Amino acid sequence: MPLDRTLPLNSLGFAKAPADTRVVVAMSGGVDSSVVAAMLAEEGYDVVGVTLQLYDHGAALARKGACCAGIDIHDARRVAETMGFPHYVLDYENIFKDAVIDEFADSYLGGATPVPCIRCNERVKFKDLLETAKDLEADCMATGHYIQRKLGPGGAELHCAADANRDQSYFLFSTTADQLDYLRFPLGHLPSKNDTRALAAKYGLNVADKPDSQDICFVPNGDYASVIRKLRPEAAQPGDIVDTQGRILARHDGVINYTIGQRRGLGIGGLSEPLYVVKLDADSARVIVGPKSMLATRTVPVREINWLGDAPLTSKSEWPISVRVRSTRPPTDAILRPLSDTTATVELLTPEEGVSPGQACVFYDPDSSRIFGGGWIHKG
Repeated sequence: MPLDRTLPLNSLGFAKAPADTRVVVAMSGGVDSSVVAAMLAEEGYDVVGVTLQLYDHGAALARKGACCAGIDIHDARRVAETMGFPHYVLDYENIFKDAVIDEFADSYLGGATPVPCIRCNERVKFKDLLETAKDLEADCMATGHYIQRKLGPGGAELHCAADANRDQSYFLFSTTADQLDYLRFPLGHLPSKNDTRALAAKYGLNVADKPDSQDICFVPNGDYASVIRKLRPEAAQPGDIVDTQGRILARHDGVINYTIGQRRGLGIGGLSEPLYVVKLDADSARVIVGPKSMLATRTVPVREINWLGDAPLTSKSEWPISVRVRSTRPPTDAILRPLSDTTATVELLTPEEGVSPGQACVFYDPDSSRIFGGGWIHKG
């Protein structure tokens, strides 16, 4: 249906009545996406709920606190029934395994610290699911992510959530400009998660008091090693824990049991100073340990950059920005030096500890809430 320019823009930014605006809502079964769907349905939009089944349904039924598991599919369906809109479950098990789980295992086995939630957004939710939304002739797709989409002089911009404690920009940096044109994030402006739960109670949703998911959905209780041991049985190869000079200090039961920056559980005692994991060498099955000072990183090589600035990345030799190199740390001042359209070196003005290949480096405007994209940290 063509846009009627005589009508004011609705809350999703379209010049037509909500009833004439179809929106696909990506529903994980949690409170956030459920509130988005209910809110839009109450406003009169033509809502279609879609939930992705990402891994084995039988195993998922027993899981609590994860997204896209069996109980979550049931919860999403109940929300759709309560609010009176259609709901579909799509089997994405094979896509999820190929695009997310296998890379997670291989990256971890290679000594990196992967962030599979970013790859899931990039390769599944904002790619395949977004295309499905277009196939359903939806005007846009909405999610329950805490991030803001604002219109600027150059088009749609990505901005941090109003609630800094809920901001999910670290996990959404790879959202492209084209995807951003189509996506909507109705919760990004809310002051706190309490406001979301209050809305869930207002709509009478069964998920109003449902706990937030804490773990990576396919990693029960945060136990990466057990998952990778099942996916890659060879990953439990024992080897040596060595210092930076190559001296053997202890034995280990597999590099999958260690992460960069780890201090506890190394089985090394009687030394003059505490030692930390500073490098993982999966090829030789070695865990390299050193003093805490070796964890400090100033220069960060970045690749696979998704740039969301108005001017091309390579239009400047240096960009003064803020960056976040871990999801749990606040942005820190840095200088971005492009090497190509998709690669760069980031200089941290204050060295950071525990920067690891496989993590994301997300770029922020130091003078506003805007996100300029980001890339993946690699070994250089």
